[in-house]
Amino acid sequence: MAYDSQGNSANCNASICMEGGNRLTGTVRIQGSKNAALPVLAASVLIPDTCVFQNVPNITDINCMENLLKSTGAVLEKKEERQELRINAVDIQEYRLPAKYVSAMRSSVVLMGALLGRIGEALVDYPGGCVIGERPIDLHLFGLEKLGAQIWTDKNRIHAYADELKGALISFPFPSVGATQNTILAAVTARGTTVIRNAAREPEVTALCDFLNKAGARIEIGHDFIATGRIVIHGVEISSLHGVEYEIIPDRIVAGTYLFAALGAGGSIALEHAPVTQLRSVCALMRRMGAEVVSDDENNRILASTDENRRIQNIPFVETGVYPEFPTDLQSPLLACACVSKGELTIKERIFSNRFKVVEELVRMGADIGMLDKERVRVRGVEKLVGRTVIAQELRGGAALVIAGLAAEGITTVTDIRFIKRGYQDIVGDLKGLGARISYVD
Repeated sequence: MAYDSQGNSANCNASICMEGGNRLTGTVRIQGSKNAALPVLAASVLIPDTCVFQNVPNITDINCMENLLKSTGAVLEKKEERQELRINAVDIQEYRLPAKYVSAMRSSVVLMGALLGRIGEALVDYPGGCVIGERPIDLHLFGLEKLGAQIWTDKNRIHAYADELKGALISFPFPSVGATQNTILAAVTARGTTVIRNAAREPEVTALCDFLNKAGARIEIGHDFIATGRIVIHGVEISSLHGVEYEIIPDRIVAGTYLFAALGAGGSIALEHAPVTQLRSVCALMRRMGAEVVSDDENNRILASTDENRRIQNIPFVETGVYPEFPTDLQSPLLACACVSKGELTIKERIFSNRFKVVEELVRMGADIGMLDKERVRVRGVEKLVGRTVIAQELRGGAALVIAGLAAEGITTVTDIRFIKRGYQDIVGDLKGLGARISYVD
């Protein structure tokens, strides 16, 4: 087993062990965003030049995307110590993506739009990733077909082809993030103008548009974008696109995870390089639960603290929604925090159909959680959770179990942390820097 200078292991088969009951204090810098980096890196396929990306998180999903990009003919140069990734996409020729990488990560599907826009063809397996309910890609295919792509399936493979992509009016029945990004990528080099209605409003969508515009694309997002979800894309020639340097935005879900860790375990923490404006709904909810939260927009900093002599109070009801509503990716961390808060909370999950897989493990730790139906759970806060060996079954649920372990009495071991490594660069190192008694173990 290899460990770094802080005693941390990069081995995805390791476990995370922690002793709860210790309040968190200190400062943590937020890593680059997984959900923003993946489509932006995929977008490099469109550009017959070299792009340099900064603040790229060192996580397994990024490693998977790097292998997919290499398979298309891109040449990559990585400087991990600087979190820099250089991608030369001058010679993109291969449209067939390796099944072992596509099946490992759902975000791989955004390469369909990029490959269609660059070489007019893509062949992929149905994408994989975390098992959190039905995650169909019908809206992805809907957007690409509207642009003129011919799509057919053969068993588990999807083949997309287009002699020429043409601008179109595309109205999504649901603002899917991935479908919006895939459509944008294909529309950048389509002939004519594409108008997307009811596009996803998430920051990861606007980050993709920002990168593409810097690289020579012509994408318009109006001041009323949050209200309308309207994006206008004027197609350009591939030769008009050029290499740029681009910094990946900070990860709002990692930031939210650490905020809920401080809420559950108690303490006073500061987030540096935080996406302050993207966390408005999260900070507002934390204040309603009794935390003191101060947002510093100018310095990209959030301060969060709890009263050592007063338990956090659950609020009656929270439901997940599309941005800027409460994010589904923070539903599990909130659930873990609610387990040790005073009173009752009902959570309704509106985005994914099976995102309560972590409930069983939390109940084993002493949580009082009842499933009301497939979309709702009710949590009654208990005085304390008890440390156990628990299993991470998906990314955000795994992070939630770490939060529960920090708030529990005794020792908690979270196994199968390969899921956590998909999105958190070093959750152990970050929390250890905040004073948590936590480490990787064989």
